[in-house]
Amino acid sequence: MNVLYAEHPTMFKTNPIGFIITLLLFPLGIALGIIVEVPIYKAVLSLGLVGAGVIILLTWYVKNKASKLVVTDTEIHFEEGLLSKSNAEINISSVRTVKVKQTFLDRIMGSGTIEVYTAGDTPEFVAKGMPDPHKIRDLT
Repeated sequence: MNVLYAEHPTMFKTNPIGFIITLLLFPLGIALGIIVEVPIYKAVLSLGLVGAGVIILLTWYVKNKASKLVVTDTEIHFEEGLLSKSNAEINISSVRTVKVKQTFLDRIMGSGTIEVYTAGDTPEFVAKGMPDPHKIRDLT
């Protein structure tokens, strides 16, 4: 079995504005810690903003690493979930349609949502935030 594509959803490419805003919480927290003169407010503001940035980035990272799409020469395997897992394995020969959905920002960043259809009208799975989504469509 030859692996043709194996990726997790991307963090920055999926939501670059949210990613930058989250990263800005760190210097903002440190700057407010320096500017504010009341010690208790200094600690609360500084630690609160830096802590919020850490929690948001860690949660986002774990959520993205909990999903993975693998395309081989014979099948497509999509797994998502951290504690509760959801697995979908589809034989390439049974794939009827692969839809790629991209917003304008997704197209600029090179990511998108992939929907894989077999026999029914609903997709077998939806993989959001995948890098280079047109490659998957071309492989199937």
